[in-house]
Amino acid sequence: MAETTTQFIRFILVGILNTIFGYTLYAVLIYSGLHYSIAVLAATIIAVLFNFKTYGRLVFKQNNNSKLMSFIAVYTIVYFVNVLGLAYLDSLGVDNYVGGAAMLIPVGVTAYTLNKKFVYNNGKKG
Repeated sequence: MAETTTQFIRFILVGILNTIFGYTLYAVLIYSGLHYSIAVLAATIIAVLFNFKTYGRLVFKQNNNSKLMSFIAVYTIVYFVNVLGLAYLDSLGVDNYVGGAAMLIPVGVTAYTLNKKFVYNNGKKG
């Protein structure tokens, strides 16, 4: 139980680092004039590699590069959750910067849940 709590706390702390990194990329790309769907795609591709290493090493204590394809599959799902959420918020007239910030929590919860179950599950079946 204590290891699960410690892992969750590490996830939150590393998630803050990853969020700052990913959102900064997204904001810079929006500022440069890209549509939110392209900005999310580009930021996600770059952030996935960063996140794979930080989550693997710092949260789940794993450094197995063979899990990269599973991690990418998870982030493909996360990308679509994010874009669908942004499209919905955009249809409501929500600013893309605010929308990106509003999506951080649902996207983060989705990413943690899928990574824990399908990527860093220590060989346990989902």
